[in-house]
Amino acid sequence: MIVLLGRDSLPPFRLSRLATRISALEEREVRVTARELFLVDAERLPEQPQRDRLLSLLSARPFDGQSLSPNQLLIVPRPGTVTPWASKAGDILRRCGLEGFARLEHATLFELDGVAAAELSADARQLIHDRMTQVVIEALGDLDDWFHERPPAPLSVIRLGADAASTLKYQNDELGLALSDDEIDYLVDAYHRMGRDPSDAELMMFAQANSEHCRHKIFNASWSVDGLPVDGSLFGMIRSTHAATPAGTLVAYDDNAAVIEGFDVEFLTTYREQPSYAGRPGRAHIQIKVETHNHPTAISPDSGAATGSGGEIRDEAATGRGARPIAALCGFSVSDLRIPGWAQPWETAPAEPDRLASALEIMRDGPIGAARFNNEFGRPALLGYFRTFSASIDDRLWGYHKPIMIAGGSGMIADGLTHKQPLAAGDRIIVLGGPAMLIGLGGGAASSMSSGQSDAELDFASVQRGNPEMQRRAQEVIDRCWMQADRNPIKSIHDVGAGGLSNALPELLHDGGVGGRLELREIPTNDPALSPMELWCNEAQERYVLAVAPEDLERFGALCERERCPWADVGEASEDGRLLLADRLGERPAVDMPLEVLLGKPPKMHRDAATVHHALETDVLDGVSLDDAIDRVLALPAVGSKQFLVTIGDRTVGGLSVRDQMVGPHQVPVADCAITLLDYSGYAGTAMAMGERTPLAVHDSAAAARIAVGEVLTNLAGVAVRDASHIKLSANWMAAAGAPGQDAALRAAVEAVAELCPELALSIPVGKDSLSMQTVWRDDEGDQRMIAPVSLIVSGFAPVPDVRRHVTPELSAEPDSRLLFIDLGRRRLGGSSLAQVFSRQLGAVPDIDDSDSLKAAFAAVQRLLADGRLLACHDRSDGGLFTTLLEMALAGRRGLRIDLGETEADPMAALFNEELGLVLQVSGDELAAVLAELANAGLDERVSVIGTPVDDASLEIVAGGRSLVSRALSDLAGRWSETSYRMQRLRDNPDCADEEYEAIRQFDGAGLTAELTFEPPAPVAVNTGARPRVAILREQGVNGQREMARAFMSAGFEAVDVHMSDLESGRQSLRDFHGLAACGGFSFGDVLGAGQGWARSILFNDSLRDAFQAFFDDPGRFALGVCNGCQMLSALREIIPGTESWPDFVVNRSRQFEARLSQVAVEDSPSLFFAGMAGSRLPVVTAHGEGRADFGDRPASGAPVAMRYVQADGTAAECYPANPNGSPEGITGLSSTTGRATVMMPHPERLLRRVNFSWAPAGWGELSPWMKMFHNARLWLD
Repeated sequence: MIVLLGRDSLPPFRLSRLATRISALEEREVRVTARELFLVDAERLPEQPQRDRLLSLLSARPFDGQSLSPNQLLIVPRPGTVTPWASKAGDILRRCGLEGFARLEHATLFELDGVAAAELSADARQLIHDRMTQVVIEALGDLDDWFHERPPAPLSVIRLGADAASTLKYQNDELGLALSDDEIDYLVDAYHRMGRDPSDAELMMFAQANSEHCRHKIFNASWSVDGLPVDGSLFGMIRSTHAATPAGTLVAYDDNAAVIEGFDVEFLTTYREQPSYAGRPGRAHIQIKVETHNHPTAISPDSGAATGSGGEIRDEAATGRGARPIAALCGFSVSDLRIPGWAQPWETAPAEPDRLASALEIMRDGPIGAARFNNEFGRPALLGYFRTFSASIDDRLWGYHKPIMIAGGSGMIADGLTHKQPLAAGDRIIVLGGPAMLIGLGGGAASSMSSGQSDAELDFASVQRGNPEMQRRAQEVIDRCWMQADRNPIKSIHDVGAGGLSNALPELLHDGGVGGRLELREIPTNDPALSPMELWCNEAQERYVLAVAPEDLERFGALCERERCPWADVGEASEDGRLLLADRLGERPAVDMPLEVLLGKPPKMHRDAATVHHALETDVLDGVSLDDAIDRVLALPAVGSKQFLVTIGDRTVGGLSVRDQMVGPHQVPVADCAITLLDYSGYAGTAMAMGERTPLAVHDSAAAARIAVGEVLTNLAGVAVRDASHIKLSANWMAAAGAPGQDAALRAAVEAVAELCPELALSIPVGKDSLSMQTVWRDDEGDQRMIAPVSLIVSGFAPVPDVRRHVTPELSAEPDSRLLFIDLGRRRLGGSSLAQVFSRQLGAVPDIDDSDSLKAAFAAVQRLLADGRLLACHDRSDGGLFTTLLEMALAGRRGLRIDLGETEADPMAALFNEELGLVLQVSGDELAAVLAELANAGLDERVSVIGTPVDDASLEIVAGGRSLVSRALSDLAGRWSETSYRMQRLRDNPDCADEEYEAIRQFDGAGLTAELTFEPPAPVAVNTGARPRVAILREQGVNGQREMARAFMSAGFEAVDVHMSDLESGRQSLRDFHGLAACGGFSFGDVLGAGQGWARSILFNDSLRDAFQAFFDDPGRFALGVCNGCQMLSALREIIPGTESWPDFVVNRSRQFEARLSQVAVEDSPSLFFAGMAGSRLPVVTAHGEGRADFGDRPASGAPVAMRYVQADGTAAECYPANPNGSPEGITGLSSTTGRATVMMPHPERLLRRVNFSWAPAGWGELSPWMKMFHNARLWLD
């Protein structure tokens, strides 16, 4: 083995944080350094030039040490495994002509000052490694056989013996199977009839397939409540909503996602036989799905949330016969944060048990995991929620030590592909995607237990690890299948989730009406030592199973090879209804049983529920002033800014985003809903919104459930949807099933929703349950138990005929406007944010007492939208009316004067109750007409004119002629943003967090502006006749090719999908193209540096290098690189004329992915793309993690700068976040001296139309000014 020493692996501020945490655990001062090491499976370094290539790729040198010092630790991947990093690094090495290495792995060398490595505690070691996938090495000699492949572990056969039930009960505990006594008896009988003993693979498979997580036994159970039998299962009641309002739903309950009626669109298609992008008319429907990943996120927040998002993406992609995810939502419910140095007086619940991550850790790491997966896969995250809650009420501890992690989204599926086809004997059974690894074993069963009921090691083993770049490759294969319409080779497809292949493959076969004869050893694996049970049942991610007719197998395989996506033909469908999993290395099949035994009908559950009534108390808020209430309520995470959760997520990738969380020129995260397009030419799309108010369920689960449903409507009120009856809901139910009173509370909540939805013409065609929401542990105080209240998280999805017809919470600057308040409640304060922050019980909780008024209000606002009479709209929710008004003022940067009326006797209740309601802004000229419309809807008693915008930056509230509140918006903005700031400061570079928070508190600056020195292009093609060809270039992991293709197509080009594998194989040649556009994304998962692997695979491949150099040398050809393409082209500067002064692009100063709408100036440069645009200032999308220009020892002034980040006054931005990556002088785009090559980190190709901006000047036309870039390229060729 060769050991190479790389760069520092952690920035100073992260090392400092790590040292602080280790010091606290070790009770002594400890300092830490960390360096990259690379482990190469070779006896010696290669000869030149391969030696220099290898060291250059790794930015490494030979490791001088012959041994580790006593204060050094080496963190390496688990022996015998091949990590996703190694797989991608190996791809890069092979493409760079470095074939002589069997393996390359990445490690981290930690050096400790203040404690010897051998003395470091187990808790401290957990801070520096992932014990599921890594091990700690204290001596280099321990690596001697590290690359040695272990032989496969054998199949275990469970000898049932005379007392079969006792044997299975023992295995149930040993393997963490979570089988009930009835299921054990079922298995005893099944194996008795089969006349043989089970294998461990069969038992684990059965446990996953029949877990509560997968089978939803409680929702399908029969029920008795308070000793009396009641009709209907919970699932039956949910189904009744669809039966009452089926219109607009195409698929409900019987696939990986629901499908709702969409619109006629223009599909942008390309596939191997048709490489040119083309618009194909057709009908696109909308898939909707929302999942939870609670248990994994409690154990390992980053990986748990990442794979939660990844799993939901696969659900969407595996709908029907293949589909495309479009946009994501994400949410978290946790216990109190207890931010160090900023603990709040209401945060008094006992700390989480050691085996679970704390709420602070979950919210520091979990959102990063979810965002990173979505970012790298290429799906914009546009919507979410975040709640903290814990309380001691009625001598019970309530809260979210076991968190809720919500992952959901919407996608599109072509008409005609919404249903899977039946399978036939002989159909080939395919595994598509990543290899098997020993991760996530038993995840379905583990997720079905309360936290603390299973062994800690089994808990940790059940958490998956994610590889989004692999999932991107698999999605490209699926896309190129469904794009072929009638020639789609996929007959049926399922995602691989809970239970791994042991659940997915039986489902695929059973749903297709067939059995299967499969070979275990055909399953791709990165760990040869896996036993048959581990190989069959692990939950390694980024995999799909699908069926392909034998005659389509070769064509399907060619698609996979082009995308470099692993796939395997593991067997065939059979007619006999049996599942036979042969093992050519074993003495008997790993699995051999009828599918009916596995997926048939084990004994049905019965639930006996007893109601527990909670005393309704009303405490007094003595001595609490309105200002005190404001300050505390704004500090509650559910109320305050969520910006630290928003800017980490790419919100524009794909080019179909319309409305994200950020509102107005100051980009304030207050949007009520998310909106996306379905294509690049029309305006039809989808709106998503969420509703939840789980603390109410402590006292009244039915009211909490009704409010959650109602909040979806008030959040969607500001967008003109097709029709209220076409709003479809996903219901995610969480409860501590079995805890006193909670079964009855769950049933009451389901009954309430089943009654309310038909009244509102809503239906629930999809959902999920997670009913083990309690945590048990023992601490110094004794036995502890925390249960979550019955928690319904509702996500609503609606078809939108014209996405332009929507308003936001941003206060308009129109003079003489008024604010109207539609109050849909009774001013109840129970369960409110006010009650939470003062730890008081404030009586009855909000509810929907009059569904007709809610329905009428929604319909009236929809009519007002259609008539163009609304300037702004915002719902009342967490934080009450005060927060609603404040958020509107912050988004519009305008003050408000609010009058609660002459007779207001309880301003605290008026301002902080959290009943449903809406605030509308209307012009003075429209006021009478709007009031008449609302009166005609029967809402006259619920509507009041409450205030008006004012020019000064303050919020004043009066009642009865008396001033109650008068606060500067700058002060309130700081209060509202402080929790987000403190979380950002803990997670990211604290200097950047400080700079952004200071800018928020100063409350000055003009925000985003636009000044153009050119006329925006008209919405017509620049040229007619022959279309010049442009190569839309991508590598594995790139995700921004579709919007780039559309940009060039709109400017008159023929855009051709060119994968690097096409150039390597000779299927395509750069000689055939006038231009080249290298797209954004994460080539090779950014392994070895963003864009570096892509560039080196060109530079170190003689034929590719020659082809690219000839292209760049040709004076009649041009090149554009955006984001990942910018990073790649910049690394090719030695072969691009006139680019010697270009920088490298390295990790952002914040050490965080930055997704923002940023202000840039187009500079005077030779770039052909920016001809006639110099001097313009306008917003552009930023979305990258490695965008900081690093010129090394060269002056930045020597480069031809084409674009830079600027302040509102046009000066170069140096401070964060106006300069989001820390580049010197704000430099973010450059030209070659020839003008033919241009690179930039921002994404103008995602902003082709005005509708794509989260904020744009009102005077702009339909086409974005950024289209001039692409028109310029077309004109340059004439």
